[in-house]
Amino acid sequence: MTETSTTASGTGGISSEQQAVEQQLVETVIASFDKAEDPRLKQLMQSLTKHLHNFIREVRLTEDEWNKGIEFLTAAGHITDDKRQEFILLSDVLGASMQTIAVNNEAVKQTLDATEATVFGPFFTEDAPEIPIGGDIAGGAAGQPCWVEGTVKDTSGNPVPNARIEVWEADDDGFYDVQYTDGRVAGRAHLYSDEDGHYSFWGLTPTPYPIPHDGPVGKMLEAVGRSPVRASHLHFMVTAQNLRTLVTHIFVEGDPQIEIGDSVFGVKDSLIKTFDQQPAGTPTPDGRDLAAQAWARTRFDIVLAPAEA
Repeated sequence: MTETSTTASGTGGISSEQQAVEQQLVETVIASFDKAEDPRLKQLMQSLTKHLHNFIREVRLTEDEWNKGIEFLTAAGHITDDKRQEFILLSDVLGASMQTIAVNNEAVKQTLDATEATVFGPFFTEDAPEIPIGGDIAGGAAGQPCWVEGTVKDTSGNPVPNARIEVWEADDDGFYDVQYTDGRVAGRAHLYSDEDGHYSFWGLTPTPYPIPHDGPVGKMLEAVGRSPVRASHLHFMVTAQNLRTLVTHIFVEGDPQIEIGDSVFGVKDSLIKTFDQQPAGTPTPDGRDLAAQAWARTRFDIVLAPAEA
């Protein structure tokens, strides 16, 4: 059966004449992309058309439902700005982000012992400040201090010096710095691995928090009875010459939200790490004075795949 002759499922009770009318429209729209010069663009547009029309036909979409869908997408566009990306959020909660990651990391997962990727999220910024190894990304954000350390290596076990490590996270109140209106920069920074591939920094012990749910995506989750809460996590993006860029994050072992469910389906077993609690007064790796405050520490060793993987 060719792509243009696929008949939508769920057409019971629909006359053959009506099905023919609907199918003719599918074929006409698909054919309208035949002259696209870019073969990949042609494939994408024709496949999208086929699946979109089959969805409409399968559920027998009403005109009122179509209008509601347009209103939803319009609202997502209006709330999106340079600090909030509602369409990424929509992709995340529909599992489309994780599915795209799964498709694009098949070779890495199956043939290489590289660190697994997960969702990018809507709150990365390009201009995070640089800190030295052992520096503090918190920037005054509320939360328990957490020492994070590890190495960056390639899949052959060689240290990767000068890898750029972007890190960002929410504060203890469940907000990223860009969600505040005072222009603060907190809970984010970048640093570089040393000649042995080692890195370390002070951050905050991650805690569960809801994704932004004051917009159309949040209203959709509420309507279908889904929680907006994400499992506790710390974001990483790691780049190095001739190696595949890694976008990932680590999760807190023992966080009940992992079992309840992560709202964007981002948890992977290999990314769940132990965050060891340290009583107040426990000596810190760099001599920081935390005599009156408990803190945590964790280790995350990163393995980058070759660029061509």
